[in-house]
Amino acid sequence: MIDKSAVIHPSAKIAEDAIIGPNVVIGENVTIGSKTRVIANAYIEFAEIGERCTISPFATIGSEPQDLGYKGEPTKVVIGDDTIIKENVTIHRGAACGDFTTRVGNKCLLMVGSHVAHNCVLEDQVILANLVTLGGHVHVGFGAFVGGMSVFHQNIRIGKMAIISGFSAARQDILPYSKGEGRPPIPRGLNVVALKRRGFSQEDRTIAYDAFKLLISDEYNTSQAIEKIRKELPVNQLVEDMIEFIQTSKRGVTLKSHKTGHQSLESEE
Repeated sequence: MIDKSAVIHPSAKIAEDAIIGPNVVIGENVTIGSKTRVIANAYIEFAEIGERCTISPFATIGSEPQDLGYKGEPTKVVIGDDTIIKENVTIHRGAACGDFTTRVGNKCLLMVGSHVAHNCVLEDQVILANLVTLGGHVHVGFGAFVGGMSVFHQNIRIGKMAIISGFSAARQDILPYSKGEGRPPIPRGLNVVALKRRGFSQEDRTIAYDAFKLLISDEYNTSQAIEKIRKELPVNQLVEDMIEFIQTSKRGVTLKSHKTGHQSLESEE
């Protein structure tokens, strides 16, 4: 159903069972999948949107990137299935680099006023709370949760299933599975709740926490910590993910602070 007040570009491809509300503007090169709802006053252009998504009032998807080098090249936004975009969210299409695309995965939730800049990648089941701001080329891993009013420098990575508290800011990568807070968000523990929900065993969580303690320890630099982990711990997939993430980082990973505020796994169990 398309409301008669909606403005639809002739090039747009809209599923027959999609719902397009009053005063929606859908510009050129837009595809909207089955059962997706675009609620009143949203604006979309140069975007591919999957099935069963919800686009809330005054969301803006696919407008030009805030990149002074952008000269109108044919770029786009791609959004997966079952994703919810709340009021006043902005998702800019890609700049003319990489694959020319900004990507948001399946079953993501972008809360009120959050911003996804050009060429960002959000993997599946990412949650951005209110007013989160991602600079260009930020990569957010599967199942990560980012607290409200947090700000992230361009080109950083937020690891899978990391959880970051509100009002944080980062210029370096965020370790997978970690809980971080502050400016920068120093890791204080593992996201045990998420690990439990994803079915990781007590044994796997304990091994991961032992590796985590070595990575944030003031006794070792990062290379020494990784060497000690490989020698002394039965490395599992969680640990391999953390090590691989650190070793492939281009901006460095926030691991340590002058404070010691770890939380023990036992206290969270």
